[in-house]
Amino acid sequence: MCINASKCSPLISSFSPVHRRRIKRSKVRVRITPSRSASEATTGRGSEMALQNLKLYLENRCIIEENEKLRKKALLLDEENKALLSEMKKKFSHLDEITTVTSNNH
Repeated sequence: MCINASKCSPLISSFSPVHRRRIKRSKVRVRITPSRSASEATTGRGSEMALQNLKLYLENRCIIEENEKLRKKALLLDEENKALLSEMKKKFSHLDEITTVTSNNH
């Protein structure tokens, strides 16, 4: 609100929609991690943890790569399975015709 009415613009007042709008907050959150303590740095525990972390990271990467290879192999096998099934259906489609004809006659 304006204290001095002579300085206020008639178009902008405390009741205008511009002032009522809520300020949108960003949905991004930043997590601040605490730094290593002096005791960790002097004992070398931090470097042991970093080494263990690196080993786990590399192991995870290997697992992910193998997973991708297996997924590709599974897709190829699925395609081959569908092709063989289609081929088998074409090859034995005449048997289906015979069974439907004989079943309808009885």
